[in-house]
Amino acid sequence: MRIGDILRTKGSTVTTVAPDAPVTEVLRFIAEQNVGALPVVDAGRLVGIVSERDVVRRLHQQGSGLLDARVSDVMTADVVTCGPDDGVGDLGRVMTDRRIRHLPVVVDGELTGIVSIGDLVKARIDMLEQEREQLESYIAQ
Repeated sequence: MRIGDILRTKGSTVTTVAPDAPVTEVLRFIAEQNVGALPVVDAGRLVGIVSERDVVRRLHQQGSGLLDARVSDVMTADVVTCGPDDGVGDLGRVMTDRRIRHLPVVVDGELTGIVSIGDLVKARIDMLEQEREQLESYIAQ
């Protein structure tokens, strides 16, 4: 299974945030959209990603003053991305090894979606369920 297969099921709509937006906007989007991370886009280009984890760590370090900060102050600029042709199994290992929970999907430099570790786990469970059903059908014949 490929990342493109997940996006076809999940959809490719992505809520993004600008690097000069206030951190409070990230908190609002995370709460309203029920997401764990937002790609940071500037002039149409992916420049970072900001996650719940980024905000919580900075809040612990800086206190409530963080709420006056900009997204660029808390985002992760070194973004690991994937493409629609990447395999679910390979990316699952990358995400686990690097402790990443969200991967922006990029095609020709353009953000086309985002997948979470939960999306990959669900896809893997669905694949295993299909295999189980096929084996049961084969045995029953």
